Amino acid sequence: MVADSLVAVTIRSLVLIIVLLTVFAYLMLFERKFLGWFHLRLGPNRTGPWGLAQPIADGVKMIFKEDIIPRDADRFIFKLAPVISLFVAFAAFAVIPVGPPLKIGNWTVPLSIADPNAGVLVLLAFTSLGVYGIALGGWASQSKYSLLGALRSTAQMISYELTMGMSLVGVILLAGSLRLSDIVTAQESLWFIVRQPVGFILFFISVVAEVNRVPFDLPEAETELVAGYHTEYSGMRFAMFAIAEYVNMITVSSLVTLLYLGGWRGPAFLPPVVWFLLKVSFFVFLFIWMRATLPRLRYDRLMAFGWKVMLPVAFLNLVATAAWVAFR
Repeated sequence: MVADSLVAVTIRSLVLIIVLLTVFAYLMLFERKFLGWFHLRLGPNRTGPWGLAQPIADGVKMIFKEDIIPRDADRFIFKLAPVISLFVAFAAFAVIPVGPPLKIGNWTVPLSIADPNAGVLVLLAFTSLGVYGIALGGWASQSKYSLLGALRSTAQMISYELTMGMSLVGVILLAGSLRLSDIVTAQESLWFIVRQPVGFILFFISVVAEVNRVPFDLPEAETELVAGYHTEYSGMRFAMFAIAEYVNMITVSSLVTLLYLGGWRGPAFLPPVVWFLLKVSFFVFLFIWMRATLPRLRYDRLMAFGWKVMLPVAFLNLVATAAWVAFR
């Protein structure tokens, strides 16, 4: 019997939200700690032992911080934009399977909220909707700096989504399915990072640009845009944008793991879920490492790299993969 009733789905959804919020809080702490060690300085270490209570202090601060709305802002859209970003971030993770279904007596409990046949397309659809929260937030603020940051983000995400989609097609051709669990099953003998090394590199660079992380965080370039699209936000509305960014980072790390690193597959001395979490943690750490190491690109070079380098290489990789699959 499959645990797919409304009550079971609701319980799994609540567990997912609580887990993601907890992971977000301590991911921010660990990122600040890692950045401190990378830069040979101290990270947060005052609130609680070793600074472990810092996320609680930050959460309390955000809750009680004054919520400021600009006088000329479109109030409804201004309030709606961070809600869209947060909802889309959680919805995208809902189709991520973190392991094979668990057997509990007569029940089979899937380790995801849903595993649709077109799981890859559903996930890409939700991640694509994330640009609306950023674009609407920048526009509704009635600030030139916020609007410029939103336009940058829109152009950047649309540009790199093309490369990301084309690199994905190679994986789909090899797996013969759009279901994420089927793609993991297809990597039983050999991970797709070996069969699709160029596609993996293209996909990873694209998702870094999709989540606006260094060196592609141009919508938040402080030297030109103050803080980009969320300049006019404060309090919990600002925190919602931050939560969405970090949840998206976890989501794309999970997606890279499922598509190219065999998902939860690994030697039997560790449970499948542990293998999945270790692989995702590696990519999250890689995001932090890049933030501490790489300089921010100039915007025109960012766009030129996406259109003149990434997209042609992705097209050639797709053609080569399709020819190889047809020949085989």
